[in-house]
Amino acid sequence: MRTKIIRVGNSRGLRIPKPFLDACAIGDEVDLTVENGHLVARPVRAPRAGWAEAAQLMHERGDDVLLDRDTPTEFDRNEWTW
Repeated sequence: MRTKIIRVGNSRGLRIPKPFLDACAIGDEVDLTVENGHLVARPVRAPRAGWAEAAQLMHERGDDVLLDRDTPTEFDRNEWTW
């Protein structure tokens, strides 16, 4: 699809049809890069997006265990109060 570059103040903009935005799950913000001479816009994902689902899946698989043993120090055993 061809589209025109439009003026937006001193900058330029692209009008992107809604079906394109929907197909790429693009909201109000994108990460914009230049790769091999191409302008690439990627949707911005929220930090930690999907972490809750991943943690739930780990729990269901029994994979939500600590990898390291608890190794309390002398301070932890004798000085620390909760």
